[in-house]
Amino acid sequence: MKTEFLSLAEVPGMQRIFLDLCQRREQSLQGGVADAGSPLARMYGEWDPAKAQSSAIQPISQAMLQLLAEQNPGQPAAVERLRAGVRTVVTGQQVVLFGGQAMILYKAATAIAQAAAASAHGFPHQPVFWLASEDHDFAEIDHLVFPDRRGLATLRYESAPAEAVPVGRLVLTEAIEPLVEQAQTLLGWSEAAEHLAAAYRPGVTLAEAFRSFYARIFARFGLLTLDPAGRQAHRAGAPVLRAAIERADELHAALLERNRELEAAGYHAQVAVGDRSSLLFLIDGSTGARVALRRTAATAAQPEGAWHAGKTSLSTGELLGILDSEPERISPSALLRPVFQDWILPNAAYVGGPAEVAYFAQTAVLYERILGRLTPVLPRFSATVVDATTAALLARYDQSAERMLGAEVDSLQQRLAARAMPVETKQMLASAGNALDGELTALTAHLAAMDANLGRAALVSASKMRYQMNRLRRMAAHFQLQRESSIARDAEAMVRMLSPRQAMQERVLAAASVLSLAGVDFLEQVVQAAGSLQPGHTLLWL
Repeated sequence: MKTEFLSLAEVPGMQRIFLDLCQRREQSLQGGVADAGSPLARMYGEWDPAKAQSSAIQPISQAMLQLLAEQNPGQPAAVERLRAGVRTVVTGQQVVLFGGQAMILYKAATAIAQAAAASAHGFPHQPVFWLASEDHDFAEIDHLVFPDRRGLATLRYESAPAEAVPVGRLVLTEAIEPLVEQAQTLLGWSEAAEHLAAAYRPGVTLAEAFRSFYARIFARFGLLTLDPAGRQAHRAGAPVLRAAIERADELHAALLERNRELEAAGYHAQVAVGDRSSLLFLIDGSTGARVALRRTAATAAQPEGAWHAGKTSLSTGELLGILDSEPERISPSALLRPVFQDWILPNAAYVGGPAEVAYFAQTAVLYERILGRLTPVLPRFSATVVDATTAALLARYDQSAERMLGAEVDSLQQRLAARAMPVETKQMLASAGNALDGELTALTAHLAAMDANLGRAALVSASKMRYQMNRLRRMAAHFQLQRESSIARDAEAMVRMLSPRQAMQERVLAAASVLSLAGVDFLEQVVQAAGSLQPGHTLLWL
C-alpha cells in the first residue's frame, strides 16, 4: 500500500483551534520551541511516548478489572496487564449502527499505535476503546452509508425508541436481519462482512453489537472495549459525579471563564455552556429516558440551589441520594465524560477527532479542578483510501487525489469536460478570453484617466463582459459533457469515493466498507501509519 502525506492545511473543514494545536505539536516534533504564552499551552497536556509514565495517575480498581474481564472474555492477557499496573491509552465513540464510519477504525488504530509506542520505550500501556453508550441521540447513530456501483446506499435501522433513552440499551429486533443481508450484499464476501453479521443479531443491544464488532476486528491487537453504562462503572466513577453535583456552581463558573478565554484568543467554544446547564444527565427511573439536568444556582433562599430534570425538581441532597443508591442513573455530559473516564481508568492519553480535541480546551478546567492534572489529547489518524478503480480514473483524467477532498460533482464534471474539449476549441476560447481581458484592462484604465465616474462605470461593464466570456466557456464544457456521458459518470465515481456527500471519506463511509475494499492486511498498515505523531492527513493507495 502506497501512502501519501498531506498537511492539515490541505484538508477542508478543520477548526482553527485544532489546526493551531497541531501546529504547536509539529513544531515540538521538529525540535522547535512552541510559544509558552499561547493560551493553548495551558489548555492541553503534552504526550511523549518516550516519557509516558506519570505517578499522578491512580491505579485501576478491582471492580473495573472485573468489569473489563466480563466484557472482554477473549482478552485475558490484556486485562492482566492492567492488573499488573500498566497505564491506558483510551479512545471512544458513540455506538453507531454496523460499527460506524471509517474514522472510528482510525481512532482505535491510533490508540493501539500510541500504546505500542510507549510500551516500546519501556512504559507499558494498554489500548482501550470506550463506548459512549449513554448518548441518547438516536437519529445520529441509526444509519450508515455504504458505497456501491451506482451510488451511495444508506442503511437505516427504523425501530426508534419511544423515549430518548441511552442508545446503547436498545435491543435489536428481527428488523436488523434484512439490514445485515443488505450490508453483506454491498460489501461482498469479506472478513469484515462476516464480523458484522456475527455481531449484529436480534436480541443483543446496540452497545453489545458495536462492542462485539470491534472486539472481533481488533482481536489480534489486544484492544480492550469498555461499556461503562452499568452500575459497576458508575459506582467506581461516583467521586467525579459527586464533584459535579456538590461543586456545580464552581465548575460552571470555571467553564464560563474558559469560554471567555477561548473567545478572547479568537476561538469559539465547541460545547455551549448555558446559564442553567450542568455537567450531568439523569436517567428517568420509570421510562429510562436520559434527561439533561438544569441547575438553579445557590441563593440566600436556596443555599444549595436546585436541580431540574424536565418537570421534576430535586435538591442537591436528593440528587446525591440517587447517586449513592442508583449511581447508574447519573450520566456525565460530553464535557465531564473524559474526567469520569480518567478517574476509573489509569489513563495517560486520549485519542480524539478534531471536534473532541477542540472541546478538550474546555474540559481542561474540569481536569484541573477534579483530578488535579491534565490528560493529553492526541489527534486520531486521518486518512482517505484510494482504491484501484478510483486510482485508475484519477490517472486517466490526470487528477490528484488531494484535489478531490471536498470536491463537488458539478464542478469536477465541468473541469473534466473542459479538459476533454478539442484542442482547437480550447485554443480559440483561450485566445478570445485573453484578448478580451487585455483590451478591457487598457480601455478601463484609459476611461478612468478621463473621468473617475466614467472609469467606475467602465469597470462594471467590463465585469459583465468577462462574466459572459466565462459563461461561454462553461457552455462549451457543458456541451462536451453531454457528448461524452462517461465523463459525468467517472466524475461521480471519483467524488463518491473520495468526497462522498462533499465530506471527508472517513466521516461518511462505513468502516466495514473500507475494510472490505482494503483486505485483511489493511489494519496492520493503518496501525503502523498511526504510530507517527506528525499531524496531517494520509492518502492510502491500495
